[in-house]
Amino acid sequence: MSTKQYNGSELVVQALKELKVKYIFGYPGGSVLDLYDALFQQDDVEHILVRHEQAATHMADGYARATGDVGVVLATSGPGATNCITGIATAYMDSIPMVVLSGQVPTNLIGDDAFQETDIIGCSRPIVKHSFNCRSAKDIPTILAKAFYIASSGRPGPVVVELPKDMLNPALKFDFEFPSTTELRTYNPNTKGHSKQIRKAVTAILEAKKLVIYSGGGIIISNTSEQLTRLVESLNAPITNTLMGLGGISGVHPNFIGMLGMHGSLEANKAMANADVILALGARFDDRVTNNVKKFCPNATIVHVDVDPTSISKTIKAHIPVVGCLATVLEQLQTAIDKSPLNIDRSAQEDWWRQIISWREQKCLSYSNDGEKIKPQAVIEALYKATNGDAYISSDVGQHQMFAAQYYPFKNPRQWINSGGLGTMGFGLPAAMGVKLAFPDKESICVTGDGSIQMNIQELSTCMQYNLAVKIVSLNNRSLGMVRQWQDMVYGGRHSSSYMDSLPDFVKLAESYGHVGIKVNTLDELQPAIDKAMAITDKLVFLDICVDEKEHVYPMQIKLGSIDEMWLRKGVKA
Repeated sequence: MSTKQYNGSELVVQALKELKVKYIFGYPGGSVLDLYDALFQQDDVEHILVRHEQAATHMADGYARATGDVGVVLATSGPGATNCITGIATAYMDSIPMVVLSGQVPTNLIGDDAFQETDIIGCSRPIVKHSFNCRSAKDIPTILAKAFYIASSGRPGPVVVELPKDMLNPALKFDFEFPSTTELRTYNPNTKGHSKQIRKAVTAILEAKKLVIYSGGGIIISNTSEQLTRLVESLNAPITNTLMGLGGISGVHPNFIGMLGMHGSLEANKAMANADVILALGARFDDRVTNNVKKFCPNATIVHVDVDPTSISKTIKAHIPVVGCLATVLEQLQTAIDKSPLNIDRSAQEDWWRQIISWREQKCLSYSNDGEKIKPQAVIEALYKATNGDAYISSDVGQHQMFAAQYYPFKNPRQWINSGGLGTMGFGLPAAMGVKLAFPDKESICVTGDGSIQMNIQELSTCMQYNLAVKIVSLNNRSLGMVRQWQDMVYGGRHSSSYMDSLPDFVKLAESYGHVGIKVNTLDELQPAIDKAMAITDKLVFLDICVDEKEHVYPMQIKLGSIDEMWLRKGVKA
């Protein structure tokens, strides 16, 4: 216990210091001005002033995804808090650790429809892991310690902490008591897999003739990429990643057979469909993977490992469920495999690999670039070449997101920053900014589209204020590309509200904020322009690249089919 006393706002700041918070992303307003005053009077926790609260949540989210630390957001009551909702939902869907500090009207006015009063706990309840409503300022350090613990443990997620204005009153002083340990009676995430289930899993894995390892975002969250790679190599098994799991094993590893799912590789989806055992690690069998659940991998024994028991058998029945933290369970599996008297049938495995290689040789990601217009695939390939595959890539949602996932092989975990579950337009730029704050000496690139970039384009101002030299690579097809693709394929080419008829001059717009803008119109200009952009290290660069507006993302699963029923290109089925 400190001998000095602190007001509620100072208790918040002191608790953030104890929790090793470096940045807090927010926007001031009446209910939190006392807290902003407390932040002003110290230098340990830096506040980043965004231009919209949604961007604050996405910046905190991007920071959290890149570092593994808890992202922290500060918003005022009412509209400030509700502006955070989309970002909270984005973090919730992708299991990202985040704590949102929300102002609230004084406690005596709650329920009176006071100025800028909104029940943010009620609004956010379906999209948070937990919420806290502070009713005694002296409890602030304990509340924040619990909030951070809940946000970062088990299956991570966002936590909202509501701070009524009178809880931050500078006139009321309290002792600062930060808990040495954080224990919650009703919250004890399971870490170790049950030994019986581990034995069953190992038997299934070693007796498999056609094993596939299917890993998701849980591998990234649990920091278990090295353990995963060791397991893959010891088994010599093919491995596929979900969109959220990319980078869990190097995208250039010989055992990696590509992303699976709606826009996954032919070899990944075919391997899953024909597997006799699927080892699912930190993945949730979402609809963008399974396609028609009634047709999903009917001949496979499914071993499903996840820290969240509610995710197991939620959509696809797990024959061998294992509940536990991947860091622990992967060690259990590896140890049991190493000690097992069972031997892998190497002859059957060689036949399995020959089959997978035959699917791989069909080169499902090949495309024609003979025309005058730039293909979006070529942009991502040029970006990979210019960065040697070492950049952090953030994306928005749509065709550009899928092209980035398909054509930029992610060599490391936490290198791919995207909104997978909610599919949030406007995520990419602020997320890239959060990454750049975390790693100022690394290249942070936002791959976006002309629709998505306009959702939070005001954050170009924030980039200038904090000298965030991110790169924006906009695949400008003058339309909402994925919407238009579906309209081409499902709605007879009726492009209802999917074309952008009044786009700004993005080069001039970037320059108006003090940044560098580069326009790219031809394939000959592409690589030199990207190389030029990468050579500029002290300014944000906006690359506005005009791409073929008629290009579709392939492969693509056929709606209501099995996982491997796919369009390989226009008019060609797998």
